[in-house]
Amino acid sequence: MPINKDKLAKRSEIKEHNPEFARPESWRYKRLESGWRKPKGVDHHQRKQKSRGRPGLVKVGYGGPKESRGLHPSGYTDNLVYTLEDLDKLNPKTDGIRFGHSLGTKKRKEIIAKAIENKFKIFNARVSASGSKS
Repeated sequence: MPINKDKLAKRSEIKEHNPEFARPESWRYKRLESGWRKPKGVDHHQRKQKSRGRPGLVKVGYGGPKESRGLHPSGYTDNLVYTLEDLDKLNPKTDGIRFGHSLGTKKRKEIIAKAIENKFKIFNARVSASGSKS
């Protein structure tokens, strides 16, 4: 059962009214991925906003509600953790944890043990029981 259900519902309701932003001309050329890229050409029709029937540009006004920013889809806030001290600053009822990329397996296991003890929601545990990197 996710926490902050009302905030997540508000975010999804607002997202329904926003267009799906596609990279300009990605529907026309197979070599272009569909992920959003800002048009930066001098005479680009979409950047100049002089084209009817073309998708809109990404703008500040399309953002989601302030209170739901930074929330993981589970409803917990998303916090990067590198040390045990970082864990002490967080509240297990509202904060989820994500381990930093440079965190090694040894320290990761220590933090996981404390996080499970304190009942934290962990988003990227990635530790096997044996501890081998294969």
